[in-house]
Parts: sequence; C-alpha cells; structure tokens
Amino acid sequence: MTDSCTFTFDQLSTALGFSCAEAGGLFELRSPFGLENWTLPVLELMIVLGSVLALVYAIVRLRRHGDPTNVVVWFGATAYLFIIEPPLYFPAAFGIEEHVDTMFAHNLFTVEFMWGRLPLYIVAIYPLMATLAFDIVRMLGVFRRYGAILGAVCVGFVHHAFYEIFDHLGPQLRWWEWSTDNPINQPMFDAVPIPSVVVFAALWPMSLALCAQYFVGRHVDHGRRFSGLELVWRTVVIGLLASVGTFVLPIPATVFGMGSDTARGILYAAELIILALVAIPILIRQWRALRVGESHDPVYSNGFVRVYSLVYLGIMAVLWASALPDYFAAVDGVTDNGDPIGNLWYTLACFVMAITCVAAVFTIPRASSTGRRTAPDTTTQPHIDA
Repeated sequence: MTDSCTFTFDQLSTALGFSCAEAGGLFELRSPFGLENWTLPVLELMIVLGSVLALVYAIVRLRRHGDPTNVVVWFGATAYLFIIEPPLYFPAAFGIEEHVDTMFAHNLFTVEFMWGRLPLYIVAIYPLMATLAFDIVRMLGVFRRYGAILGAVCVGFVHHAFYEIFDHLGPQLRWWEWSTDNPINQPMFDAVPIPSVVVFAALWPMSLALCAQYFVGRHVDHGRRFSGLELVWRTVVIGLLASVGTFVLPIPATVFGMGSDTARGILYAAELIILALVAIPILIRQWRALRVGESHDPVYSNGFVRVYSLVYLGIMAVLWASALPDYFAAVDGVTDNGDPIGNLWYTLACFVMAITCVAAVFTIPRASSTGRRTAPDTTTQPHIDA
C-alpha cells in the first residue's frame, strides 16, 4: 500500500516521527515501550480497556434485563466509525480525492490497522465515549421526561465536554496531526479545527443518540423485547443514519459558510451555543427533579459509567498536567518541540462541565436490588449496576 502514501499523509506522518512508506500493513503490533512518548500507551490502555468493559456491561445488561440499548449504542457507534473513517484515510480508493484531501494522521500506537491509519484506540473511543455520554443522560432520566430529540441534544452536549478534554491535548502530545492546509479543517480553534469541536465532539453523538433512542431505547422504556435479527438490522440502520446526520446537522455552517472561513466558524459556534443553551437547563432541571423526588419515572442506573467517567477524567487530568510545562513555554501557540497547543481555558471549562455531569449522577436516587429508589450513598464506594 505504498501507493497510498499521498503527499499530505506523508508530510503529516513525518511530522509525527514515522515514515508513511514503512507503516505496517492491514494489521500490525508494536511494543508499547517504543512509541513516540509515554502518554500514547497510557491513553491507549485507558480507552481500549474502557471500551471492552462498556461492551461487557452492555452484554450483561442485555442478558439479565433484556435491555439491548447499550449494545446498540456500542455497535452503532462502531458501525458509524467504519462508515466515516476509511474514506478519510483513503480518499482516492473511494473516488473522492478531488474533493477531500487527507485531513489528519494518527501517530503509531501499539495496535494498528490499515497501514498506520487506524489505531485500535480510535476504534475503541467511539463506543466508549458514546456510552459514557448516553448513559449519563439516561441515568438523569432525560429521555423519559423530554423525549428522544432533547435527550439526544443533551448527549451531544455531555459528549462534547468529555471529548474536547481529549481533543485539545492530542496535537501537543503527538497523538495525531491535523492538516492545517486543508480547507475542510478551517477555521482553527488554536490546535483544533472548529469542525472537530462541533461536528465530531457534539453533532455526531447527538445524531447517534437520537437514532439509538428512536429505534431501540424508547421501545425498551415501554417494555418491548427485541429478537436478535431485529437488533442487528436496527443497529446497522442506526450507524447509517447517524452518519447521514453528521452531514445534515452541520449544513447551516457548511452551506451558508461556504467561501468564508470566518462565517463558517461563526455558524459552527452558533450551532454549538444553541445546543448548550438547550441542554444545560434541561440537565439542571431534571437533576433537581430527581433530587427532590418530583420525577417518578423508573430509575436507570449504570455504575460502570459512573466509575469509568472518573477514571477517564482523572487520567486525562494527569496527562494534561504532564503537558503544562511545555504548554506554558510555547511561543505563538507552538512548543519547543514544534507541536501546536490547544486551548487550556476551553479545556478547563469542559472539565468543569464533565465533572458536574458526573457529580449529578452520583447525587441522584438509584435503584436498589428490589427495584425501589434509594438515596445516593455518600459513605461507600460506588458499585457496578447491571
């Protein structure tokens, strides 16, 4: 596949410290001790382990309670990945090279697919982050109280908070490299393209959540059971429609912002602001309703999401702390090593939003073993609910 080493990808891979022409094959293993820096295997382990545990939880919940919602979210997110990502890695193979040049390149991690294009952790991060965001919103009872559309908006908001903590750190630590010459990536928000901040951090999970709740979640809430075949086709449809939503939802920015990076950036930001203005009051109102006992909907509880949200935020805080010396020493947005830095203040705001969301699900009533509501336990360690 050396013929797949386009000029842009070759430039990006060289900046990351490896040669495109030597980037393995369809599958390749590397020593975790021989990667670009120590943060790569730490990130990889956290994401892959979390994704596997999320899948285990989803299967256990399906077997014990007949609830396939987590399964379809997990596999729907994975289906979305394999629909969206390959054309971005190999535009020529999909006949879109005249319209879409290489947008980014991932660094080489321990487990790699597709000639150095697709690390295993990227496969894992889609279902993990979707699970965390979806189930935080589900635990707060937003879908039952406000419906699939507003629930999906809240999922997009929560996912955005978690994802941007990761998104603004990656370029500095050489987890990936953006092609800043690609007009699709413009305008930039420090080291991160605005389209990534809005589309991949907020709109795609919103689209996935809407489809998952509409095709499966709302039916499960009313006691319906699905056969295996029904779940398969619904999961495929969820992945396909979520992909369509990724192109439809940003239309105001992509169409009306055509020809002007500034206009496009403003429109992207406006979409994100609208999403936040809708989601924040709903999340706060629903949390308060649960706290004072105004909501009498059945309680949904996911101890894995509670615990692993803290794991994710804790490890990301450590990784950010390790990057701060070079961050503060950067000149004109670039470190001494030549790596671009993200926006620390925006990241801190996302930390605050993510921590607040996690705190909310720790401070609401939970389901006991008898199915009754119990007050939040502040004296013991959280348990894994299944």
